[in-house]
Amino acid sequence: MPLLLLPAVISIRGQLKSNPSENEEKEAQAQLIKSDEMQRLRSLALDAFESSDYTAAITFLDKILEVCVWDAELRELRAECFIKEGEPRKAISDLKAASKLKNDNTEAFYKISTLYYQLGDHELSLSEVRECLKLDQDHKRCFAHYKQVKKLNKLIESAEELIRDGRYTDATSKYESVMKTEPSVSEYTIRSKERICHCFSKDEKPVEAIRVCSEVLQMEPDNVNALKDRAEAYLIEEMYDEAIQDYETAQEHNENDQQIREGLEKAQRLLKQSQKRDYYKILGVKRNAKKQEIIKAYRKLAMQWHPDNFQNEEEKKKAEKKFIDIAAAKEVLSDPGILCV
Repeated sequence: MPLLLLPAVISIRGQLKSNPSENEEKEAQAQLIKSDEMQRLRSLALDAFESSDYTAAITFLDKILEVCVWDAELRELRAECFIKEGEPRKAISDLKAASKLKNDNTEAFYKISTLYYQLGDHELSLSEVRECLKLDQDHKRCFAHYKQVKKLNKLIESAEELIRDGRYTDATSKYESVMKTEPSVSEYTIRSKERICHCFSKDEKPVEAIRVCSEVLQMEPDNVNALKDRAEAYLIEEMYDEAIQDYETAQEHNENDQQIREGLEKAQRLLKQSQKRDYYKILGVKRNAKKQEIIKAYRKLAMQWHPDNFQNEEEKKKAEKKFIDIAAAKEVLSDPGILCV
Protein backbone atom coordinates (compact mmCIF):
# COMPACT_ATOMS: atom_id res chain seq x y z
CA MET A 1 0.00 0.00 0.00
CA PRO A 2 1.67 3.31 -1.06
CA LEU A 3 1.86 6.21 1.36
CA LEU A 4 -1.45 8.04 1.14
CA LEU A 5 -1.98 11.73 1.97
CA LEU A 6 1.78 12.38 2.09
CA PRO A 7 1.88 14.73 -0.96
CA ALA A 8 -0.67 17.00 0.74
CA VAL A 9 1.47 17.16 3.88
CA ILE A 10 4.62 18.04 1.89
CA SER A 11 2.73 20.78 0.04
CA ILE A 12 1.46 22.36 3.27
CA ARG A 13 4.91 22.23 4.90
CA GLY A 14 6.28 23.96 1.78
CA GLN A 15 3.77 26.80 2.18
CA LEU A 16 4.91 27.35 5.77
CA LYS A 17 8.56 27.76 4.62
CA SER A 18 7.74 30.41 1.96
CA ASN A 19 7.08 33.43 4.25
CA PRO A 20 3.27 33.27 4.20
CA SER A 21 0.98 36.01 5.51
CA GLU A 22 -0.54 35.61 8.99
CA ASN A 23 -3.86 34.35 7.61
CA GLU A 24 -2.11 32.00 5.17
CA GLU A 25 0.02 30.65 8.01
CA LYS A 26 -3.04 30.02 10.21
CA GLU A 27 -4.83 28.23 7.38
CA ALA A 28 -1.75 26.17 6.54
CA GLN A 29 -1.27 25.23 10.21
CA ALA A 30 -4.93 24.13 10.44
CA GLN A 31 -4.53 22.05 7.29
CA LEU A 32 -1.34 20.52 8.64
CA ILE A 33 -3.06 19.53 11.88
CA LYS A 34 -5.87 17.98 9.85
CA SER A 35 -3.34 16.20 7.61
CA ASP A 36 -1.47 14.89 10.63
CA GLU A 37 -4.77 13.56 12.00
CA MET A 38 -5.52 11.91 8.65
CA GLN A 39 -2.07 10.28 8.65
CA ARG A 40 -2.67 9.02 12.20
CA LEU A 41 -6.07 7.57 11.24
CA ARG A 42 -4.55 6.01 8.13
CA SER A 43 -1.90 4.25 10.23
CA LEU A 44 -4.57 3.02 12.62
CA ALA A 45 -6.68 1.76 9.71
CA LEU A 46 -3.74 -0.13 8.20
CA ASP A 47 -2.81 -1.65 11.57
CA ALA A 48 -6.41 -2.74 12.12
CA PHE A 49 -6.56 -4.24 8.63
CA GLU A 50 -3.32 -6.16 9.15
CA SER A 51 -4.70 -7.44 12.47
CA SER A 52 -7.92 -8.58 10.72
CA ASP A 53 -9.95 -6.11 12.81
CA TYR A 54 -12.00 -5.03 9.81
CA THR A 55 -14.73 -3.30 11.81
CA ALA A 56 -12.17 -0.97 13.39
CA ALA A 57 -10.46 -0.42 10.04
CA ILE A 58 -13.79 0.61 8.50
CA THR A 59 -14.40 3.08 11.35
CA PHE A 60 -11.03 4.76 10.78
CA LEU A 61 -11.45 4.78 7.00
CA ASP A 62 -14.93 6.29 7.31
CA LYS A 63 -13.43 9.27 9.14
CA ILE A 64 -10.64 9.73 6.58
CA LEU A 65 -12.98 9.46 3.60
CA GLU A 66 -15.22 12.18 5.00
CA VAL A 67 -12.28 14.48 4.24
CA CYS A 68 -10.40 12.63 1.47
CA VAL A 69 -13.48 11.84 -0.62
CA TRP A 70 -11.58 11.27 -3.86
CA ASP A 71 -8.94 8.84 -2.57
CA ALA A 72 -9.31 5.69 -4.72
CA GLU A 73 -6.85 3.58 -2.74
CA LEU A 74 -8.60 4.25 0.56
CA ARG A 75 -11.91 3.27 -1.02
CA GLU A 76 -10.35 0.05 -2.33
CA LEU A 77 -9.03 -0.70 1.15
CA ARG A 78 -12.45 -0.11 2.71
CA ALA A 79 -14.00 -2.31 0.02
CA GLU A 80 -11.68 -5.14 1.08
CA CYS A 81 -12.84 -4.65 4.66
CA PHE A 82 -16.49 -4.78 3.60
CA ILE A 83 -15.82 -8.02 1.70
CA LYS A 84 -14.18 -9.55 4.77
CA GLU A 85 -17.16 -8.44 6.87
CA GLY A 86 -19.65 -10.04 4.47
CA GLU A 87 -21.08 -6.79 3.11
CA PRO A 88 -20.54 -7.16 -0.64
CA ARG A 89 -22.95 -4.42 -1.72
CA LYS A 90 -21.09 -1.81 0.33
CA ALA A 91 -17.85 -3.09 -1.20
CA ILE A 92 -19.33 -2.70 -4.68
CA SER A 93 -20.24 0.93 -3.92
CA ASP A 94 -16.64 1.76 -2.93
CA LEU A 95 -15.16 -0.15 -5.87
CA LYS A 96 -17.43 1.65 -8.34
CA ALA A 97 -16.17 4.97 -6.99
CA ALA A 98 -12.57 3.71 -7.22
CA SER A 99 -13.09 2.60 -10.84
CA LYS A 100 -13.95 6.21 -11.73
CA LEU A 101 -11.25 7.84 -9.60
CA LYS A 102 -8.35 5.77 -10.96
CA ASN A 103 -7.67 5.43 -14.70
CA ASP A 104 -7.64 1.94 -16.26
CA ASN A 105 -8.72 0.36 -12.98
CA THR A 106 -9.24 -3.16 -14.34
CA GLU A 107 -8.86 -4.66 -10.86
CA ALA A 108 -11.86 -2.71 -9.57
CA PHE A 109 -14.06 -3.83 -12.47
CA TYR A 110 -12.95 -7.44 -11.99
CA LYS A 111 -13.79 -7.37 -8.28
CA ILE A 112 -17.17 -5.69 -8.90
CA SER A 113 -18.01 -8.37 -11.46
CA THR A 114 -17.06 -11.24 -9.17
CA LEU A 115 -19.05 -9.74 -6.29
CA TYR A 116 -22.16 -9.38 -8.44
CA TYR A 117 -21.64 -12.97 -9.58
CA GLN A 118 -21.51 -14.22 -5.99
CA LEU A 119 -24.73 -12.29 -5.29
CA GLY A 120 -26.44 -14.12 -8.15
CA ASP A 121 -26.71 -11.04 -10.39
CA HIS A 122 -25.26 -12.54 -13.55
CA GLU A 123 -26.38 -9.68 -15.83
CA LEU A 124 -24.57 -6.95 -13.86
CA SER A 125 -21.58 -9.26 -13.46
CA LEU A 126 -21.40 -9.63 -17.24
CA SER A 127 -21.68 -5.87 -17.74
CA GLU A 128 -18.83 -5.09 -15.31
CA VAL A 129 -16.43 -7.72 -16.62
CA ARG A 130 -16.96 -6.32 -20.12
CA GLU A 131 -15.78 -2.93 -18.81
CA CYS A 132 -12.60 -4.64 -17.61
CA LEU A 133 -12.00 -6.17 -21.05
CA LYS A 134 -12.60 -2.82 -22.76
CA LEU A 135 -9.60 -1.51 -20.82
CA ASP A 136 -7.47 -4.63 -21.34
CA GLN A 137 -8.73 -7.31 -23.71
CA ASP A 138 -5.85 -9.60 -22.65
CA HIS A 139 -6.66 -9.44 -18.93
CA LYS A 140 -6.46 -13.15 -18.02
CA ARG A 141 -8.72 -13.19 -14.96
CA CYS A 142 -11.34 -10.95 -16.56
CA PHE A 143 -11.40 -13.05 -19.73
CA ALA A 144 -11.74 -16.33 -17.80
CA HIS A 145 -14.50 -14.85 -15.67
CA TYR A 146 -16.21 -13.41 -18.75
CA LYS A 147 -16.43 -16.88 -20.34
CA GLN A 148 -17.95 -18.33 -17.15
CA VAL A 149 -20.54 -15.57 -16.74
CA LYS A 150 -21.45 -15.57 -20.42
CA LYS A 151 -22.09 -19.33 -20.36
CA LEU A 152 -24.31 -19.03 -17.28
CA ASN A 153 -26.14 -15.99 -18.67
CA LYS A 154 -26.89 -17.82 -21.92
CA LEU A 155 -28.36 -20.82 -20.04
CA ILE A 156 -30.61 -18.60 -17.91
CA GLU A 157 -31.81 -16.51 -20.87
CA SER A 158 -32.60 -19.70 -22.79
CA ALA A 159 -34.50 -21.16 -19.81
CA GLU A 160 -36.59 -18.01 -19.39
CA GLU A 161 -37.47 -17.99 -23.09
CA LEU A 162 -38.64 -21.62 -22.79
CA ILE A 163 -40.83 -20.66 -19.82
CA ARG A 164 -42.39 -17.84 -21.83
CA ASP A 165 -43.15 -20.39 -24.57
CA GLY A 166 -44.73 -22.78 -22.06
CA ARG A 167 -42.03 -25.42 -22.59
CA TYR A 168 -41.66 -26.17 -18.90
CA THR A 169 -39.90 -29.55 -19.13
CA ASP A 170 -37.17 -28.08 -21.35
CA ALA A 171 -36.86 -25.05 -19.07
CA THR A 172 -36.43 -27.35 -16.07
CA SER A 173 -33.55 -29.12 -17.84
CA LYS A 174 -31.87 -25.77 -18.53
CA TYR A 175 -32.09 -24.71 -14.90
CA GLU A 176 -30.70 -28.07 -13.82
CA SER A 177 -27.74 -27.27 -16.10
CA VAL A 178 -27.36 -23.88 -14.38
CA MET A 179 -26.97 -25.64 -11.02
CA LYS A 180 -24.36 -28.00 -12.49
CA THR A 181 -22.49 -25.12 -14.12
CA GLU A 182 -22.19 -23.15 -10.88
CA PRO A 183 -22.72 -25.45 -7.87
CA SER A 184 -20.50 -23.40 -5.56
CA VAL A 185 -22.68 -20.25 -5.60
CA SER A 186 -25.79 -20.87 -3.52
CA GLU A 187 -27.72 -18.00 -5.12
CA TYR A 188 -27.85 -19.82 -8.46
CA THR A 189 -29.04 -23.02 -6.79
CA ILE A 190 -31.84 -21.15 -4.99
CA ARG A 191 -32.90 -19.15 -8.07
CA SER A 192 -32.79 -22.26 -10.27
CA LYS A 193 -34.88 -24.30 -7.85
CA GLU A 194 -37.33 -21.41 -7.57
CA ARG A 195 -37.83 -21.44 -11.34
CA ILE A 196 -38.01 -25.26 -11.48
CA CYS A 197 -40.69 -25.10 -8.78
CA HIS A 198 -42.56 -22.60 -11.00
CA CYS A 199 -42.23 -24.88 -14.04
CA PHE A 200 -43.61 -27.90 -12.17
CA SER A 201 -46.52 -25.85 -10.84
CA LYS A 202 -47.42 -24.45 -14.27
CA ASP A 203 -46.99 -27.88 -15.86
CA GLU A 204 -49.49 -29.28 -13.33
CA LYS A 205 -47.01 -31.61 -11.67
CA PRO A 206 -48.07 -30.82 -8.10
CA VAL A 207 -46.09 -33.47 -6.21
CA GLU A 208 -42.82 -32.38 -7.85
CA ALA A 209 -43.73 -28.70 -7.46
CA ILE A 210 -44.46 -29.08 -3.74
CA ARG A 211 -41.17 -30.94 -3.20
CA VAL A 212 -38.97 -28.39 -4.99
CA CYS A 213 -40.85 -25.33 -3.70
CA SER A 214 -40.43 -26.69 -0.16
CA GLU A 215 -36.67 -26.99 -0.72
CA VAL A 216 -36.57 -23.33 -1.76
CA LEU A 217 -38.64 -22.27 1.25
CA GLN A 218 -36.32 -24.13 3.62
CA MET A 219 -33.54 -21.84 2.37
CA GLU A 220 -35.71 -18.73 1.96
CA PRO A 221 -38.89 -18.95 4.09
CA ASP A 222 -40.18 -15.61 2.77
CA ASN A 223 -39.74 -16.38 -0.94
CA VAL A 224 -43.05 -15.08 -2.32
CA ASN A 225 -42.67 -16.74 -5.73
CA ALA A 226 -42.12 -20.17 -4.19
CA LEU A 227 -45.05 -19.63 -1.79
CA LYS A 228 -47.38 -18.77 -4.69
CA ASP A 229 -46.26 -21.69 -6.82
CA ARG A 230 -46.53 -24.15 -3.94
CA ALA A 231 -49.99 -22.82 -3.11
CA GLU A 232 -51.09 -23.47 -6.71
CA ALA A 233 -49.73 -27.01 -6.47
CA TYR A 234 -51.60 -27.55 -3.19
CA LEU A 235 -54.82 -26.46 -4.93
CA ILE A 236 -54.31 -29.11 -7.61
CA GLU A 237 -53.83 -31.68 -4.84
CA GLU A 238 -56.97 -30.41 -3.07
CA MET A 239 -54.87 -29.51 -0.02
CA TYR A 240 -56.79 -26.31 0.61
CA ASP A 241 -55.65 -25.56 4.17
CA GLU A 242 -52.01 -25.69 3.07
CA ALA A 243 -52.74 -23.51 0.03
CA ILE A 244 -54.47 -20.90 2.20
CA GLN A 245 -51.53 -20.88 4.61
CA ASP A 246 -49.03 -20.27 1.77
CA TYR A 247 -51.15 -17.54 0.19
CA GLU A 248 -51.56 -15.79 3.55
CA THR A 249 -47.80 -15.93 4.20
CA ALA A 250 -47.12 -14.55 0.72
CA GLN A 251 -49.68 -11.78 1.29
CA GLU A 252 -47.85 -10.68 4.45
CA HIS A 253 -44.85 -9.85 2.27
CA ASN A 254 -46.72 -8.50 -0.76
CA GLU A 255 -50.22 -7.40 0.16
CA ASN A 256 -50.87 -5.64 -3.16
CA ASP A 257 -50.25 -8.70 -5.36
CA GLN A 258 -53.50 -9.40 -7.22
CA GLN A 259 -52.46 -12.97 -8.04
CA ILE A 260 -52.04 -13.73 -4.33
CA ARG A 261 -55.38 -12.14 -3.46
CA GLU A 262 -57.23 -14.07 -6.18
CA GLY A 263 -55.46 -17.32 -5.27
CA LEU A 264 -56.37 -16.92 -1.61
CA GLU A 265 -60.03 -16.25 -2.44
CA LYS A 266 -60.10 -19.33 -4.68
CA ALA A 267 -58.51 -21.54 -2.02
CA GLN A 268 -60.98 -20.33 0.62
CA ARG A 269 -63.91 -20.94 -1.74
CA LEU A 270 -62.73 -24.45 -2.61
CA LEU A 271 -62.16 -25.27 1.06
CA LYS A 272 -65.72 -24.23 1.87
CA GLN A 273 -67.06 -26.36 -0.98
CA SER A 274 -64.99 -29.36 0.10
CA GLN A 275 -66.44 -29.22 3.59
CA LYS A 276 -69.87 -30.04 2.13
CA ARG A 277 -68.81 -33.64 1.64
CA ASP A 278 -70.47 -36.03 -0.75
CA TYR A 279 -69.77 -39.26 1.11
CA TYR A 280 -71.20 -41.39 -1.70
CA LYS A 281 -68.74 -39.78 -4.12
CA ILE A 282 -65.84 -40.32 -1.71
CA LEU A 283 -66.49 -44.08 -1.63
CA GLY A 284 -67.51 -44.20 -5.30
CA VAL A 285 -70.87 -45.86 -4.62
CA LYS A 286 -74.41 -45.09 -5.76
CA ARG A 287 -76.87 -43.35 -3.45
CA ASN A 288 -78.93 -46.53 -3.15
CA ALA A 289 -75.88 -48.64 -2.20
CA LYS A 290 -76.38 -51.29 0.45
CA LYS A 291 -74.26 -51.59 3.57
CA GLN A 292 -72.31 -54.54 2.13
CA GLU A 293 -71.34 -52.48 -0.95
CA ILE A 294 -70.32 -49.58 1.26
CA ILE A 295 -68.07 -51.79 3.42
CA LYS A 296 -66.50 -53.37 0.32
CA ALA A 297 -65.78 -49.97 -1.24
CA TYR A 298 -64.37 -48.72 2.06
CA ARG A 299 -61.95 -51.66 2.44
CA LYS A 300 -60.67 -51.27 -1.10
CA LEU A 301 -60.05 -47.52 -0.76
CA ALA A 302 -58.65 -47.83 2.77
CA MET A 303 -56.02 -50.27 1.50
CA GLN A 304 -55.22 -48.00 -1.45
CA TRP A 305 -54.89 -44.79 0.59
CA HIS A 306 -53.38 -46.08 3.83
CA PRO A 307 -50.62 -43.55 4.74
CA ASP A 308 -48.09 -46.34 5.35
CA ASN A 309 -48.12 -47.00 1.60
CA PHE A 310 -46.48 -43.63 0.90
CA GLN A 311 -42.89 -42.57 1.53
CA ASN A 312 -42.92 -39.01 0.17
CA GLU A 313 -43.90 -36.56 2.91
CA GLU A 314 -46.36 -34.58 0.78
CA GLU A 315 -47.94 -37.72 -0.68
CA LYS A 316 -48.28 -39.13 2.85
CA LYS A 317 -50.07 -35.95 4.01
CA LYS A 318 -52.47 -36.19 1.08
CA ALA A 319 -53.09 -39.89 1.82
CA GLU A 320 -53.81 -39.14 5.47
CA LYS A 321 -56.54 -36.70 4.46
CA LYS A 322 -58.02 -39.15 1.98
CA PHE A 323 -57.91 -41.94 4.55
CA ILE A 324 -59.75 -39.78 7.10
CA ASP A 325 -62.41 -38.88 4.50
CA ILE A 326 -62.85 -42.54 3.53
CA ALA A 327 -63.24 -43.59 7.18
CA ALA A 328 -65.74 -40.77 7.81
CA ALA A 329 -67.75 -41.74 4.71
CA LYS A 330 -67.91 -45.38 5.81
CA GLU A 331 -68.99 -44.40 9.33
CA VAL A 332 -71.74 -42.07 8.10
CA LEU A 333 -73.09 -44.27 5.31
CA SER A 334 -73.05 -47.41 7.45
CA ASP A 335 -75.51 -45.76 9.84
CA PRO A 336 -79.04 -46.76 8.75
CA GLY A 337 -80.47 -43.55 10.16
CA ILE A 338 -78.29 -41.39 7.89
CA LEU A 339 -78.85 -43.65 4.87
CA CYS A 340 -82.57 -42.99 5.16
CA VAL A 341 -82.09 -39.21 5.04
